[in-house]
Amino acid sequence: MKIPKVAIVLYRQFSAFHIAAPQAVFSVAPDGKPIFDLKVVSIDGELEHAENRMTIRPDGGLELLDIADIVIIPGWHELDSPPALNLTNALIRAHERGAMVVGLCYGAYALAYSGLLDGKEAATHWMAEDDFTNRFPNIKLNTNALYVESDRLVTSAGTAAALDCCLYIVRSVYGTKIANGVARVLVVPPHREGGQAQFIAQPIPKSTQDVEINRLLDNLRENLDKQYSIADLAENLCMSRRTFTRHFNKATGMSFGKWFVYARLQRSLELLESTTLSIDKIAEIVGFQTSTSFYR
Repeated sequence: MKIPKVAIVLYRQFSAFHIAAPQAVFSVAPDGKPIFDLKVVSIDGELEHAENRMTIRPDGGLELLDIADIVIIPGWHELDSPPALNLTNALIRAHERGAMVVGLCYGAYALAYSGLLDGKEAATHWMAEDDFTNRFPNIKLNTNALYVESDRLVTSAGTAAALDCCLYIVRSVYGTKIANGVARVLVVPPHREGGQAQFIAQPIPKSTQDVEINRLLDNLRENLDKQYSIADLAENLCMSRRTFTRHFNKATGMSFGKWFVYARLQRSLELLESTTLSIDKIAEIVGFQTSTSFYR
């Protein structure tokens, strides 16, 4: 498989954090082998200065966008300022030839000003929701999304959502197993669905601060095909049902039933992507018993 080319575009007075998020994700090399060809781009190909006086030497100018498979605008400096015409044209050309164009956080503004998002759905930082809606009435702003994809145009909410969005892109290219490996290297949650409130907690934490619950979660993940009752689980931990329910919810942020279904679905995604097992067999392995239950 050809290694996708990723171009991260620097903008005037860029945020070092906003650049670091995609740079970290797309530079991870599982098993020592890079899975993306990452380039940093400035509009004129010259040094660019961050808002905190840090300086980055780019790999080149906008010509690199003409060969990139994924173009990323990781934020934006002035919400009132549209991109320079040469950047706008480069973004439009990239999308027209089939590249994915990404606006992380306020980077959605650069895509919106270019006209690429007209008539499409988008996301941005919650602090800019009113301004974005008023400024770009032809764009459907999803105010409950961590990230949104519409016709190879991907936009995300603020700050940490950029990591979720970048991992989503890795997953769309390489699948769940590789994306989870990248997340593990970065020590971040492997997956948060795009269509969730921007303030949502991690839906299925790999571990919690409750040691007993951690042991239980590990055991449950290894035995997803079994059936459990809250009463039996509580008894095994020497807790009352009420105490167990409280501890589990505090540790994971959700009820046991919801957590267990989500864990089964996540495991089924891995099996669907990485094996040739039948739907019936996967349903059996993850504990849905029948393919009908699994489909639901």
